[in-house]
Amino acid sequence: MDLSRETTDDGRFRRQPNRFTDHITPEAGRYQLYASLACPWAQRALIVRRLLGLEEVIGVTIVDPIRDEKGWRFFGKDPVTGAAYLSELYLASDPSFTGRYTVPCVWDTKANHLTTNDYPQITLDFETILAPFHAQGAPDLYPERLRAEIDELNDRLFHGLNNGVYKAGFARSQEAYDEAVGEVFRTLDFLEERLGGRRFLFGDDLTESDVRLYTTLARFDAVYHSHFKCMVRRLVDYPRLWSYARDLYRVPAFRETTDFDHIKRHYYVTQTNINPTGIVPWGPDVDWEAPPAR
Repeated sequence: MDLSRETTDDGRFRRQPNRFTDHITPEAGRYQLYASLACPWAQRALIVRRLLGLEEVIGVTIVDPIRDEKGWRFFGKDPVTGAAYLSELYLASDPSFTGRYTVPCVWDTKANHLTTNDYPQITLDFETILAPFHAQGAPDLYPERLRAEIDELNDRLFHGLNNGVYKAGFARSQEAYDEAVGEVFRTLDFLEERLGGRRFLFGDDLTESDVRLYTTLARFDAVYHSHFKCMVRRLVDYPRLWSYARDLYRVPAFRETTDFDHIKRHYYVTQTNINPTGIVPWGPDVDWEAPPAR
């Protein structure tokens, strides 16, 4: 995994911009979501799709967790496009594209091109543009009255934690690492405090922010703690956050899209710049099935 183009001269990781940023349209059956069970950004889309009951509205193809020099590959051929690699869809949409081929992304089966790989916007589109197709009783993950507050918290989550762990893991200087890992744990400390007296980040109801936080927490002890050198504390050392994460894990949309085998094999085998042996470690020995102490 070559991230040299996303590392600044002073050793800081700067994530590449999203190439495709169009919005989907409210049309059932038109789009196919491409996702990895290993990727936190992609798992968000899978969780929201399931929570909102959009399984019959937007299709999904899961990629192999092991990525090589050609990028994400399919298990055999993609049943929608016949492609063997996700890169084929990127290059069919933009032959000049030279960046990383990222998930999640959404393919327009009518126009035969990628509509979006804008991972923060994909779930918001599911929650707003596809609202006419939400299942009866589906949660309102992005309620209008809270949108400004959700956007503000999401921004803090991204910089301090969701992307913060990557900034620590891919840092190429001590200064860059120190800066990133410090912000990761300041953010976790803030969240531990915020969850005092609350079930979720905004009270009793799930929101987009909970989805964004969960996918990082699910990977924290298994990957980010050791592989990305975020070793000050583990998730299990935060009583409220650990209980909160297990509470979310009890929800089928979260549990059934959390695959620790895919997660560990992807990070430890694919990211050879950090783990050149490709050895996948045992552990951690933690019980996600334990009832939340809430």
